[in-house]
Amino acid sequence: MTEHAPALDERTEAAARIAESRAANDRLTDSLTDLWDELVAASAGSNADDEHDPEGATIAFERERLTDSLTRARTDRIALDHALVRLAEGTYWTCNSCGGPIPPARLAARPTTATCIGCAGRR
Repeated sequence: MTEHAPALDERTEAAARIAESRAANDRLTDSLTDLWDELVAASAGSNADDEHDPEGATIAFERERLTDSLTRARTDRIALDHALVRLAEGTYWTCNSCGGPIPPARLAARPTTATCIGCAGRR
């Protein structure tokens, strides 16, 4: 297993990138949750047959779209939390698949990645 011994400033930068991504993810999740609440409130008590409305998207379609977006945001948050754990354990720069190094540039572009480019390409 090849180890990358990151400098303190690399650790600090990685932690800052992850924290920034988590904050952005929290804002997105809050915004999507607010949209969900508004959609539910707007459709409460409505008997409208929006499934056959030629004017636009159905409420069911909007709910599905918001559900998918919320699921993706929550999954991203879990990945960010796992990245923080790997950072704390000192394995952030090590590929989970082959044990080789993950280049700092890859981690800068994708802070949640846990695989090197080679292993990611073999998926």
